[in-house]
Amino acid sequence: MTKSPLTLYLAAPRGFCAGVDRAIKIVEMALEKWGPPVYVRHEIVHNKFVVDTLRDKGAVFVEELDDCPIDRPVIFSAHGVPKSVPAEAERRNMTYVDATCPLVSKVHLEAARHAENGKQMVMIGHKGHPEVIGTMGQLPEGEVLLVETPEDVANLMVRDPGQLAFITQTTLSIDDTAEVVKALQARFPTIEGPHKEDICYATTNRQGAVKQIAPKVQALLVIGAPNSSNSKRLVEVGARAGCDYSQLIQRATEIDWRALEGVSAVGITAGASAPEQLVDEVVAAFRERFDLTVEEVVTADEKIQFRLPRIVRELA
Repeated sequence: MTKSPLTLYLAAPRGFCAGVDRAIKIVEMALEKWGPPVYVRHEIVHNKFVVDTLRDKGAVFVEELDDCPIDRPVIFSAHGVPKSVPAEAERRNMTYVDATCPLVSKVHLEAARHAENGKQMVMIGHKGHPEVIGTMGQLPEGEVLLVETPEDVANLMVRDPGQLAFITQTTLSIDDTAEVVKALQARFPTIEGPHKEDICYATTNRQGAVKQIAPKVQALLVIGAPNSSNSKRLVEVGARAGCDYSQLIQRATEIDWRALEGVSAVGITAGASAPEQLVDEVVAAFRERFDLTVEEVVTADEKIQFRLPRIVRELA
């Protein structure tokens, strides 16, 4: 049977960012140093394949510090944790490793600096996301107010309109954030923003690549987890950039082949916590069904690496 021709446009950059790569290495090195089990508070990154792989190596994933024995190491996820979590670990004399992405830590430091200057914080982010919980937990309750939409800005009750600053969840859509920032600046003209954009370089680059690909294709598949904020934003960016069929899949088994009948060009990208192995799996699945041409669309060159914490670099 003759296969139909199809061009697969691969976004680059895609997949792992430096913060995710660092967090996974921290778990692997902790397992080497202390042996299993090593406990991880919350999913180290939002990807089932990654979590299952680390679980097979001896990582135990829990939601709260109370679920960890005091005599085993615990790792805090890349999304960051409220200040109360490491404080409680220290109170219990637990060994802990903070795998918070350095770009998330930068936002934590911004929040602390603004608070020291007497400013109340407005955070643009999604309620309930671990990064938002961690960032808001850097300061006392009421010091960080959360907004998701321009409508939320209109209903915001602040302590002093002249003493405000805003920070941003790192994995949001640049376009969505711009609308909320515009609403904040319109209502509070003196509000102070970050010196440098909070949305991380990897989020920006992956969204930029999708914007390049979307007009070329009839379908866009984003490889990522349903609880991955940056992956879900890629789906939205693809749809807005002109691709009517923009879908999130966790791996090749979730591809809806009937929806792709008759298409001749498909875009593929992967969220910042999705490994390249899953991209290879999806490409292989297309190769089985189509006379495939693969074209990589490169929009940025990422060379950033983050230093690992000393505690896992030191030999036992």
